[in-house]
Amino acid sequence: MSLIKEKPGGGPAGFFEAEAAGLRWLAVDGGAACVSVLDVRTGRIEIERLTEAPASAAAAEEFGRALAVTHAAGAEAFGSGPTGGPGVAFIGRQELPLGSYSSWGAFYADLRLLPYSRAAHRIGNLSDAGLRSVEKVCERLHAGEFDDGRPPARIHGDLWAGNLLFTPTGAVMIDPAAHGGHGETDLAMLALFGAPHLRRIQQAYAEAASLDSGWPDRIALHQLHPLLVHAVTHGASYGSHAAEHCELALAGR
Repeated sequence: MSLIKEKPGGGPAGFFEAEAAGLRWLAVDGGAACVSVLDVRTGRIEIERLTEAPASAAAAEEFGRALAVTHAAGAEAFGSGPTGGPGVAFIGRQELPLGSYSSWGAFYADLRLLPYSRAAHRIGNLSDAGLRSVEKVCERLHAGEFDDGRPPARIHGDLWAGNLLFTPTGAVMIDPAAHGGHGETDLAMLALFGAPHLRRIQQAYAEAASLDSGWPDRIALHQLHPLLVHAVTHGASYGSHAAEHCELALAGR
């Protein structure tokens, strides 16, 4: 059985093509499972219909290890889109800027924090002080303070709990905003709104990806982008949360 998703009027150019390219790009041997793309065309995508099942600790651990394999498959650069993609990307209803950076910090500042913080500020959902806090974080990102030498990871990019479905055969990722980024970004997104057996996922991933013991201190930094995305579309409360996260990131917590 299949599931067909469509947008009235076809939606933004390349919307479903980007989704299809992301799912195919993320589906690496030994990596985390992705929903299968059956067909894609302008304004329409047909994917495998999944049967959900209760999440188990074993499936969560298996997913954490497999996600590390997916990330390790790499990307051309920080900010680059999936191979064979349409050259555009989306996160939810918003465009997701793509680019080519050798530094994660500069990429994250330029393409993930500044565009959405400015948009949220422009519509009144991020305060003047909040915008200044984001800009301070971006200064430190540009200075390389958060770069760790890891190469670009092949990340889902929008991995909140609703985009991770547990099935009888394990966890499956859907609806990606796939690009070259940092693996900790996917972990932070899972933690933002909660995911079943989150600690099991995190521990299995951290071991498989050889994360240093201080990685939890960087969760707030990696959650800034999705909070700012939500500040644009879901209101000022997310702008306030983003400002609070800036202070955590600046404090190194």
